[in-house]
Amino acid sequence: MPVTIAEELLLLAHRESDGRPLIGSTELDAGIAGALLAELALAGRIDLGDKTITARRPAVPGDSDADPELDPELDTVLAQIATHSRPRKPEWWVRKLHSAERRKRLLRRLTVRGALREERVKVLGMFPVTRYPERDPGPEAAVRDRVWSVLTGADPDERTAVLIGVLRACRLDRKVFPGADRKRVKEIAEGDWASTAVARTIASINAAVIAGAVAASTAATVAGAS
Repeated sequence: MPVTIAEELLLLAHRESDGRPLIGSTELDAGIAGALLAELALAGRIDLGDKTITARRPAVPGDSDADPELDPELDTVLAQIATHSRPRKPEWWVRKLHSAERRKRLLRRLTVRGALREERVKVLGMFPVTRYPERDPGPEAAVRDRVWSVLTGADPDERTAVLIGVLRACRLDRKVFPGADRKRVKEIAEGDWASTAVARTIASINAAVIAGAVAASTAATVAGAS
């Protein structure tokens, strides 16, 4: 099964040596949600029209109508959109799909494929956490090289442009590619090079990731204060 854009994001979001995430879980989970939605849009499974998301090919995982060519995680998201009572904005779906469990599930998939390894460590010698250091450098290196090629002048393809947009939206681009030209990152992320449909997809998803991260952070702050 090919690596999804969300999994590419996760590969870049963790330090190779010790598996520590480079950004907070709030931003990362919003980025994952945005990457899933963007990939469905690029695959023609959902439409971003009139500022709402609708499913083109309704499918419920496990049913005969499910798409055998679609990644299971993407198929699950597509089913949620298809069976929802009414169209919702991308920002709503990013909040809906914002999930620590989904992040852990995708990280486990990358460990099964051999790209990462799972380690249990204790922070301050007391608090157990799970880290995902690199096992096979090949998958991340391939993603990093592809993105860097675009950031240094190569023509972007749609998937790479979406990944760059999500990296920027969740404030990961400067940590992963500190030497990148900020103007070039902005140019790719805003879709100036792309067709109208692709540019609209990138812009909508990026705005949704930012809004979703802010909403999740606010909710966590309120919950902590109550």
